[in-house]
Amino acid sequence: MNTKLLKNKQIAVGITGSIAIYKSLELIRLFIKSGAKVKVVMSESAKEFITPLTFEAISQNVVLTKESESWANDNNHIGISKWADIFVIAPASANTINKIGAGISDNLLLESVLAFNKPILIAPAANTNMYLNPHTQGNLKKLKVFGNIIIEPQNKLLACNDEGVGAMAEPTEIFYKCARELLKDDFWQDRRVVVTGGGTVEKIDDVRYISNFSSGKMASSIALALYLKGSDVCLVTTRKNGILPQDIHIINVEDSQEMLEMSQKAIEVAKKGIIRKPNINEKESPKLIKKMPYLFMAAAVSDFVPISKQTGKIKKEQIKENFDLKLKKNIDILKSLDKKNIKSIGFKLETNISDAKKSAKEIIKNKDIDAVCLNIVSKENSFGSDTNEIDFIDKKGNETKLKKDTKLSISFKIIELAKKI
Repeated sequence: MNTKLLKNKQIAVGITGSIAIYKSLELIRLFIKSGAKVKVVMSESAKEFITPLTFEAISQNVVLTKESESWANDNNHIGISKWADIFVIAPASANTINKIGAGISDNLLLESVLAFNKPILIAPAANTNMYLNPHTQGNLKKLKVFGNIIIEPQNKLLACNDEGVGAMAEPTEIFYKCARELLKDDFWQDRRVVVTGGGTVEKIDDVRYISNFSSGKMASSIALALYLKGSDVCLVTTRKNGILPQDIHIINVEDSQEMLEMSQKAIEVAKKGIIRKPNINEKESPKLIKKMPYLFMAAAVSDFVPISKQTGKIKKEQIKENFDLKLKKNIDILKSLDKKNIKSIGFKLETNISDAKKSAKEIIKNKDIDAVCLNIVSKENSFGSDTNEIDFIDKKGNETKLKKDTKLSISFKIIELAKKI
């Protein structure tokens, strides 16, 4: 987790009575680790599961409860509503969901919610029948229409031994939803973006292949950074790295031909734009948002592929001492893609520093792209590491050196530069 991702952001966490309460401790830990400040509001029933002291220890703030509420300072339901940037209720019991939907505020947590006029995120946790009850579902729909963000629960074996929907979303998923709400950017919000990543796998036979050392980490980091800024992201990749938000659409591919076909399809979808449903305060019909889509081609496509793939396994006994593997030049995916009406950024990997920039500038013209990220591999900047350094060069000749940093931090810097091309 990037320790500066949510630096100085202020998050109120509402805790209701649910067996899923233990997950809230991990969620708060993620917030704190990312640099955010956290204050917790607990319902009376929540205290029957875990004491406020535990949440005070992990949040490093006094927990707001019936006993601790004070009007001599800001530790009250009005004070916390003014202090926080967002309010996330996790877990949110069926009782709490239905009360919020009805506008009821008969406890401290609900009073805090009613006084809050900024983004509210709700992570339901309930028995399947309670969650699917028409009253609960109706109130969830009402809350969505009012602009609240519902973080959908999981379908799994519940604590009550029933199997079905109702388990609270994982802390990482809730964290990403909250981070996206805090970090969204007008430029990237509701913009469709295609990211490609990983080294392609070109089969020799059914058990052997040609590939490269690309880990796909840079592409995953770019996809995550774009998601957190509010984009609708499609990641076409051979290698998925780390836990990514479920809302990132991931297309798994293997070889360069699949990469080409799936990338082109993703680009065609991206060019259509996003249909956004109006909220309750808007009388208009659904709007089609058509922002210029973007392509970040971070995949490491094999330069050469076997002329022909053998069926089955080539057995050692079938060949002599030497085995001649015949290769042919591979398709140039970035050059082949239809890049009309889409901003495109390529990635160029070099090992020879002397002519790296010249080579990078040439592909901007030769492949008709808007910018290139030059990555010079060395012992200090190796394959598969969690850090990187990049030279960002656009078609106007502007060059920006991005010094060594985590790949996620570098990704935020890349997409900020990409806004200007």
